[in-house]
Amino acid sequence: MSGNSLFLVSLVVDTYDRAKAFYCDGLGFECMEDTQMPDGKRWLVVRPIGSEGASLLLAEASNDAQRAAIGNQAGGCVGFFLKTDDFARDQARFVKAGVVFQEAPRQEVYGTVAVFHDLYGNLWDLIEPAPADPSVSAKVTA
Repeated sequence: MSGNSLFLVSLVVDTYDRAKAFYCDGLGFECMEDTQMPDGKRWLVVRPIGSEGASLLLAEASNDAQRAAIGNQAGGCVGFFLKTDDFARDQARFVKAGVVFQEAPRQEVYGTVAVFHDLYGNLWDLIEPAPADPSVSAKVTA
């Protein structure tokens, strides 16, 4: 085991403040750091409250190529996956905050899921994982 872990993922945004408002107010993320850099940029890191997983580094676009990537971080595929322990609660909270879901919730083998898009059009899955199957755990440990 290497001791490495993924801790930040850059997300190209139009403006820092607009992105921060969406992720913190709309999705309920917490702002871990918002530091002004000497070059005029900001080190703006957000993540789901209580999460120990990777955080998002909100990176304001500074050239045409970066501006073209806004909303298309994963080329139209779902690029971000947000795990929840209560799908209905979080979906209702997101909808109340203006988040738009692309579909109704569906049941998959891995859990309850629905696709939504962020402020820019990037696609996200909201997922409540299926409960672990105790018979699978018993077979693995046997």
